[in-house]
Amino acid sequence: MKVMGLFSGIGGFERAFEKLGMDCAGMCEIDDPARMVLKHHFPNVKIHGDIRNIKRLPKADVLTAGFPCQDLSQAGLKIGITGERSGLVDEIFRLLAAEKNGPEWVILENVSYMLKLKQGGAMRYLLERIECLGYRWAYRVIDARCFGLPQRRERVVMLLSKRNDPATVLFPDGFIDSGVDDRVGEVSAKCLYGFYWTEGKRGLGWTRNAVPTIKGGSGLGIPSPPAIWDPITGAFGTPSISDAERMCGFDAGWTSSADVGPKSRGARWKLVGNTICVPMVDWVAQQLVKPAGLNAEVFSLKKTDRPPLAAFGGPGKQRKGVSVSRWVHKAELPNLRAFLSEPLKPLSLRASAGFYSRAIETTTIRFAEGFLESLELHIREMTAQC
Repeated sequence: MKVMGLFSGIGGFERAFEKLGMDCAGMCEIDDPARMVLKHHFPNVKIHGDIRNIKRLPKADVLTAGFPCQDLSQAGLKIGITGERSGLVDEIFRLLAAEKNGPEWVILENVSYMLKLKQGGAMRYLLERIECLGYRWAYRVIDARCFGLPQRRERVVMLLSKRNDPATVLFPDGFIDSGVDDRVGEVSAKCLYGFYWTEGKRGLGWTRNAVPTIKGGSGLGIPSPPAIWDPITGAFGTPSISDAERMCGFDAGWTSSADVGPKSRGARWKLVGNTICVPMVDWVAQQLVKPAGLNAEVFSLKKTDRPPLAAFGGPGKQRKGVSVSRWVHKAELPNLRAFLSEPLKPLSLRASAGFYSRAIETTTIRFAEGFLESLELHIREMTAQC
């Protein structure tokens, strides 16, 4: 089998399919640092640049595309699917429409927030285009933590096919209880806690024994790795880029070939923040090879309903929602303390003070007991060192 990647990023899709013995028929990626990474790891694969310049797809059994999320992300401008970046998904449909037969499978991926943004308008738009092209479809939200990765990274994975039933691939498991609890409750000294130091007024990406979603950048477009709090030592810091790569299922140093200048650290964080987790693709690819059938409770949907966490349908078919969890696999619960292989980089005085100032101004956010007090002590210690 051969796979063709559009919006390849750092090769998360291609890496997973390569591990299963599939050949890569080509890639497409416009970002220069990402292209450096792809050329390093896939030296014999043709890499196209701007997707708008591709006339026809090469022959491939599987087409993958993690299309741009900037206009759909909760951290972005929330313009929607018609935005300049996320609207490039139409280029995928253009290429598929030009194929008489086309790939047997198409896999699309994006942020889970697209199901909420504008009451799910982006997903409804995608489904209309997909059905007009004659594809059956299924999608579900998957949390990377179900594979044992200590990162709460939820992504919508959508599977399309004209000749197969995608619902038999994505829903083999019924309902799996995650066993995790991210509520801001009693603090355990055994755990590390992740949060966004860029927040403070509108929310806290509080995550127990993991970090919240690693992002390509903040609303200001600057690198913003998630912060981690150790309640035992009172330390506040950010993980290394190598550990962040591992949190996405890559080998440590996967993006090091993009480390070519003074701004390369920020570029590498952007690359990791925009990728898909390799184990997530592993799971989908394994289901493609041997579908297990649909084993979950379903319910009817109207086209005007807000999209649920999982659903399936096709041209002329009644759309159905599926009662499944974000967990497709029950791995051992993530343990961030045991996972980290390198020391945390201390959270800077500026970042710590900025977050603390915003946090104490708000009255709507509930923080874990001792969290703000520990952060205040960290700020005093950092100030003394200056």
